[in-house]
Amino acid sequence: MKFRHIALAAALALAAPAAQAAKTDLIIGMAAQDVGKLDPHLAVSTIDRTVVAWLFNGLVRFKPGSMSPADIEPDLAVSWDSSPDKKVWTFKLRPGVKFHGEYGEMTADDVVYSLGKAADPKRSASSGDFASFEKVEALDPLTVRITLKQTIPSLLGIITNYGGGFIVSKKAVEALGDKFAAQPVGTGPFAFAANTPNQSLELIANKAYFRGAPKIEKISYRFLPSNASRDLAFQNGELDLEFGNQDQTWVDRMKKLPGAVVDVFEPGEEAILHLNQAQKPLDDLRVRQAIAYAINRPEILKFQGADVSRTPGSVIPIGNLGYVDAGLPAYDVAKAKALLAEAGFKDGLTLKVVHTQLPNMLAQMQVVQAQLKRAGINLDLQVVEHATFHQMIRQDLSAIVFYSAARFPVADVYLSQFYHSRSTVKTPTAVANFSHCTAADAEIDAARTEPDQAKQIALWQSAQKKIVAQMCAVPLIETLQAWVHKDSLVYGYDLKGSLSLGPLITEQTYFK
Repeated sequence: MKFRHIALAAALALAAPAAQAAKTDLIIGMAAQDVGKLDPHLAVSTIDRTVVAWLFNGLVRFKPGSMSPADIEPDLAVSWDSSPDKKVWTFKLRPGVKFHGEYGEMTADDVVYSLGKAADPKRSASSGDFASFEKVEALDPLTVRITLKQTIPSLLGIITNYGGGFIVSKKAVEALGDKFAAQPVGTGPFAFAANTPNQSLELIANKAYFRGAPKIEKISYRFLPSNASRDLAFQNGELDLEFGNQDQTWVDRMKKLPGAVVDVFEPGEEAILHLNQAQKPLDDLRVRQAIAYAINRPEILKFQGADVSRTPGSVIPIGNLGYVDAGLPAYDVAKAKALLAEAGFKDGLTLKVVHTQLPNMLAQMQVVQAQLKRAGINLDLQVVEHATFHQMIRQDLSAIVFYSAARFPVADVYLSQFYHSRSTVKTPTAVANFSHCTAADAEIDAARTEPDQAKQIALWQSAQKKIVAQMCAVPLIETLQAWVHKDSLVYGYDLKGSLSLGPLITEQTYFK
């Protein structure tokens, strides 16, 4: 009998670790029909940007959980220095970093290739960020030198783990060609495994990751465009992490679920109506002003909820270095109608607008549509899939572009991308100037090379006021990111902000 008890105890002891083994597969629900482009230099939607941050690295990175420029730290580069005039920067690369699959070690040649690709408007959505780059050189396999035409507000902000700063494998891009956007190869903690269109994207742990093998072994990124279906899947335990709705009702409801943790974090994406001055009747300032006066920002804030949103004061987000309250027009329907009548539209007008079916953005635009209707401005919405929306607005096919975005938090980046003439859509140097704005080119350019920060900030503030005076765009609301996760999922850091617009899944992320 004694031996029987000993054998049973031994069997239980052997079985215990298996029974208590930690979960290693992470299942995520995203509000999407499918992914768009996973080439990190072309990833512009929240859907894609969230994923590429798990697949790729930059020369430098924001500390996980932060988007503060003060928290930039080494990533693929281990150290760097610059010339006294900040025009020449030298980066020492981390040795032994391997690309996913059979694409070998990362070298300075990959960095030179990546930054050249990021600067090419035909191969990058971030090319405008690199306008001040003169050349990028490989001094040896582990040393890269960047030479600038002139000093810029933040070189590190351009080469961080965001947008054009991601480093790709030269060998992989050249071998895969157009397929690279669907079969990305990076150096990050997770690697592409498979994509089942309209169902899910599968990633696996990069066991050779230079910071150590991830604790999560597999990520299933599931496409669930229906808010109700996604919420139900989370509630039923089918999802570990879910892209949320940026509204108060959703936050309040999810907080009540057992074992649920709601994440509300920076950045505040500023939703803006970009008014296309190249199309009639928006070439008339009075019509643009009428739209501005017809917008009721307090009503939009009430609709979204105070926990997840705030009222903007300028055409760049609050918290950006150089931000100023630019004196946005206050809600006044009577004034809006009077301006329309003065412009020859006393009976109102109709504008054809392309818009995304992404639930959060569609709900916000429907509120805007109702507000403008009160002033006699009718929006004829053409609602399309999110990736199609991005393609169409870059072809200048919409009278108004509702665009919600966050960028590296220095005024130059937002101003240059959205309001400088060189960034106008359908031009060789296009970025995201959907309004064809030219109001503050001189101030934006002067600020980029101004060595005195006080003068630089003054130029950025002047630029914002000029853009508002010309009504290139109408700010609506700033909305924080909202996700929900199981309390058993531990990110491995304190999530306060993420420029990828989703939680970073790192080698430290695990289930307890």
